[in-house]
Amino acid sequence: MIELRAVSRVFEVGDAKVHALMSVSLRIAEGEHVALMGPSGSGKSTLLNIVGCLDRPSGGTYVLDGEDVSSLDERALSAVRQRKIGFVFQSFHLVPRLTAAGNVELPMIFAGIEPAERKRRVAESLDAVGLSPRASHVPNQLSGGERQRVAIARAVVMRPAILLADEPTGNLDSRSGAEVLALIESMNAAGLTLVLVTHDPSVAQRARRLVRMADGAVVADQPQPGARAVGLP
Repeated sequence: MIELRAVSRVFEVGDAKVHALMSVSLRIAEGEHVALMGPSGSGKSTLLNIVGCLDRPSGGTYVLDGEDVSSLDERALSAVRQRKIGFVFQSFHLVPRLTAAGNVELPMIFAGIEPAERKRRVAESLDAVGLSPRASHVPNQLSGGERQRVAIARAVVMRPAILLADEPTGNLDSRSGAEVLALIESMNAAGLTLVLVTHDPSVAQRARRLVRMADGAVVADQPQPGARAVGLP
């Protein structure tokens, strides 16, 4: 499903060039649960942005579902994101004035989905994350864990095949973090491909595969047959 072939990413900062990724090759199969770990500046978030078609590589090739997406224009990349990829971030990125239901509905409005179908999917997605009773609440009326669950409902309402999570428990207490992890792991168990960036070894050890990064390169890629069962905190 996901294949990176010698992908590099170079940023120009003033007169200097920063090599955020250096010839990274990586394959992630459909339905995998992969954790990306590494110190700050190791390139893991840059890698996630390229996998999510939020950024494009400076060199190398990115193939998604058999399609070379490396050189697609922004309109085409946006269409790929809309059809195939959901995103969950540490900072939630909810619209403050919209209710939980309104935040979940937003990507469907942009996609031109009919109102009746939007309403049905919003109800289905909020129910899946256990927030149906909170549908009419705005973000500042929700706990951190509830906000992240709204963000997850929004990420999956378009029925993507891939969920990319960048430090999804970073702003949560341990109990809320465990609940969020159990939720996205249950979605992975149902077939969703899950790629998660984390600094937390206890989060990484739950993944079925651990990819370690340093200085813009993959330095280790190993299965974790002893990873915790899905749904356990």
